[in-house]
Amino acid sequence: MKYDVIIIGGGASGLMCAATAAYRGRKVLLLEHTKKIGRKILMSGGGRCNFTHLHNTPANFLSANPHFCKSALSRFSAADFVELVDRHGIEYHEKTPGQLFCNESSKEILQLLLTECEWSGAELMTETSVFEVEQGTAGYHVRTSRGQFDAESLVIASGGLSIPNGGATGFAYEVAEQFGLQVTPRQAALVPFTLQPDLLEHLKPLSGVSQPVTVSCNGMSFSENLLLTHRGLSGPSILQISSYWKPGDEIEIDLLPQLDLDAWLKEQRQQRPKAELRTLMAQHMTKRLAQTLCELWGFEGEVGQYSNARLQEVVQQFKHWCLKPSGTEGYRTAEVTLGGIETDEVSQKTFEAKKAPGLYFIGECLDVTGHLGGHNFQWAWASGFCAGQYV
Repeated sequence: MKYDVIIIGGGASGLMCAATAAYRGRKVLLLEHTKKIGRKILMSGGGRCNFTHLHNTPANFLSANPHFCKSALSRFSAADFVELVDRHGIEYHEKTPGQLFCNESSKEILQLLLTECEWSGAELMTETSVFEVEQGTAGYHVRTSRGQFDAESLVIASGGLSIPNGGATGFAYEVAEQFGLQVTPRQAALVPFTLQPDLLEHLKPLSGVSQPVTVSCNGMSFSENLLLTHRGLSGPSILQISSYWKPGDEIEIDLLPQLDLDAWLKEQRQQRPKAELRTLMAQHMTKRLAQTLCELWGFEGEVGQYSNARLQEVVQQFKHWCLKPSGTEGYRTAEVTLGGIETDEVSQKTFEAKKAPGLYFIGECLDVTGHLGGHNFQWAWASGFCAGQYV
């Protein structure tokens, strides 16, 4: 079977690319190895799909080449995707500033993409495993569980390693290496931390408790909620900082970022000297969290008994809590993969591999990783759209 374009991977970037290319009159076949198209789309945003971020900029991405993403993001912006969502009559809301979610369900975004593929004439084929990709004289041969397909242009949109039970594999990296493209080391990102057993023992009973914090690591800081879990630490602030953390690094947590704790404690000592420190701290966090942390750090007794030096120790612990995660929960729960195919290997305009004409790489498999909050979806839409203009 001959096509103009074959796309491997039925996720966000692949579907976007398929519709865009087919609207140009290209004969497009999209291959997906699982039963369901767009599984990560359906899982995202707690089933509501945080489909973009209104304030999306290149500064929201990590890459060895921070300039690479600029071209695509400028050619297909968050506003462009919102216009598409509006056109399909999907109702949505802004949750945290800039983060857009469906009012009803992630299924609406997937249906939008499937509808666009149908209208444009792109053909979708699920449960099709790709065994081999070969370069021919006039394009590429793709050998699959449903026979061989040939195309002038081949697009790899099979994603990264995150959420393997959603169908993730290392296929894109294997193809890249087959054609001589460099691939950077990869790690799980936007992922919860696990903790050392002794610390976890203290914190495990607090599973489900959250606190607005500022978390810092390697010169980056994020001010959002922290969530304690039965394995360690999660929540938006932790997921964000995980992209900047390397094994062995410490993270620093300010548990009360909006409070001048030193001045407040001195004021409380004067006004309520008989109050227990844990009682006072419970004004700014849950009672259980205040009690557990005071026990963990040895802060007992009435605040009137605390000298200035001892109050300074309290401030240091609550405002500069330094801890070393034992690791992360890994790709099983990671939202994205950090690292990937080196961006120098592909054109930032067309996404075509410089060493293999007619071979394109888009989406998460590239060394472009967004912050939490819809940025990774925006990269999928933008890279898929831009490649779709040239395949």
